[in-house]
Amino acid sequence: MIYFLVFSALMSVIGLAAAAAAQEIGLAIFGYGLFGFGVLFALFLVKRHFDAADAARH
Repeated sequence: MIYFLVFSALMSVIGLAAAAAAQEIGLAIFGYGLFGFGVLFALFLVKRHFDAADAARH
């Protein structure tokens, strides 16, 4: 799980860098999309971890 969280953080940073360096709207939209996907994927991983911990407790 830690590997995927690090991968998600790297995707988010690359997305923000792409959006910041964009000269046209298409690359900016792609960069913001990549950033959004990275953040949502990281939140999904954290939720999945705590759901599994909760299921193991019951």
